[in-house]
Amino acid sequence: MTDEFSPLILDNLVTAVVLLDETLTIRYVNPAAEQLLSFSKRRLDNTRFPDLLQHTSLDLSLVQATLQSGQGLADSEVTFVIDSRHHTLELSASPLSWQRELLILLELKPIDQQRRISQELSQHAQQQAAKELVRGLAHEIKNPLGGLRGAAQLLEKTLPDPSYTEYTQMIIEQADRLRNLVDRLLGPQRPGVRHEDNIHVVLEKVRQLVSVDCGDNISLHRDYDPSLPPFDMDPEQLEQAILNIVSNAAQVLQQHGGGNITLKTRTAHQTLIHGRRYRVAAKIDIIDDGPGIPSDIQDTLFYPMVTGREGGTGLGLSIAQNLIDQHHGKIEVVSWPGHTKFTLYLPIKS
Repeated sequence: MTDEFSPLILDNLVTAVVLLDETLTIRYVNPAAEQLLSFSKRRLDNTRFPDLLQHTSLDLSLVQATLQSGQGLADSEVTFVIDSRHHTLELSASPLSWQRELLILLELKPIDQQRRISQELSQHAQQQAAKELVRGLAHEIKNPLGGLRGAAQLLEKTLPDPSYTEYTQMIIEQADRLRNLVDRLLGPQRPGVRHEDNIHVVLEKVRQLVSVDCGDNISLHRDYDPSLPPFDMDPEQLEQAILNIVSNAAQVLQQHGGGNITLKTRTAHQTLIHGRRYRVAAKIDIIDDGPGIPSDIQDTLFYPMVTGREGGTGLGLSIAQNLIDQHHGKIEVVSWPGHTKFTLYLPIKS
């Protein structure tokens, strides 16, 4: 009875099960693993597991080492890129004796949905905390700056020699520069004027603006869904949000000798945004083939002043998230070397 049930149990598991030999060659996969790895069992048999991965956050030599140590390996959050698809997985690897051969039992459980919800909640909490922090700093900085600027103006009127105004003007200019920086940190705090418009018009404006600045070594591609309907938006705010993301990508690519940026639109159905489900949403992907976002800043990417780009201010993504949030939308990002994708979801119908 047990022998009859074993294949049935494996075939119906949600967890992907893979058996590997000492060279990490696949000896067995269950149906869940076939789906995860994007190939049939016949195609996967005798294929080296590392050859299927375009990128992984796990050192696969640690998986091999389980055979020598006799001890299992577990990781609650591993990234695999398989067939250009990003997966976040719970992974466990353990040595297994089967038919007088020592193999590695690899169990892979997708947790993309849970991580996506967790990231969304975390980003929203980060944004609210950052807003409160910046508002407090803005109040503390702008008040003395106003006094400093006013004192410089009064001093300028009493100077005996007009040539000294060069120094008071310097004080005024620097005070204005710092005030503008604080205003950029705060970003737009109120929704703009909304009306029904086409998101592709906004994307074309962004494409034209970036094309002028980025030069010949960066190519911008369009992959638009013409069936995407118009919806209520502030086109200027969305243009600014998308421009910040695309400009960041272009500047990173410039620093690495060029590359490609793709603007892609699709219709998304039954999308969950900040705990609310929308029947129809616009899905906008901004994809580049640059070096990827450093892993140490991916979780804090939307904080003000956080940047992985040399010379960057770290304000563009924070402002973009604020503008998308005002449209009741959300931003997701996945990145690995050679691929970064920002995905914007904007509700159309509730």
